[in-house]
Amino acid sequence: MERTVGEYKQVIEACKALFEKKTKDYGTAWRILRLPSLTDQIYIKAQRVRSVQEKGTQKVDEDIASEFVAIINYCIMAIMQAEFYDNDKLEMSFEELEPVYDRIAEETRGLLMDKNHDYGEAWREMRLSSITDIILMKTLRVKQIEDNEGATLVSEGVRSNYQDMINYAVFSLIKLEYANENS
Repeated sequence: MERTVGEYKQVIEACKALFEKKTKDYGTAWRILRLPSLTDQIYIKAQRVRSVQEKGTQKVDEDIASEFVAIINYCIMAIMQAEFYDNDKLEMSFEELEPVYDRIAEETRGLLMDKNHDYGEAWREMRLSSITDIILMKTLRVKQIEDNEGATLVSEGVRSNYQDMINYAVFSLIKLEYANENS
């Protein structure tokens, strides 16, 4: 599992570096989005990956790795947005967001390590297409929870689903060797 921790950290560092650059380019325009809009952004990214996987070709010149990076960052933004619910400050600096980003990534890595302990890193044997499908399923679960105004009977909440999507997207990037290419 030490290998996974190192790979996870490399992927998150690359995602955070992009988040920092986009924050400096665009500010925090994403703060205007409601949680369902962020969930839809995640869905769109995962759906594009699935479409490219099924068609075997693409017309937009962005690789699928960039979509998994976007899924990670949108999930982190969604968790932030939920935490900032009572804060109507739209513009925030990267310096304000960085410790929140790091904490969310670290908490999510902790969840990954707990699940890896129990599942024995079964994700390494999974097909990339299956991981994509699971991310899509999780977005649909979140959309249903949002449509039910957060009410669930026995299910985990949206945060857990966002964290699972982060971890599955990290797995995808590890499988695509994204971290090695962007170190």
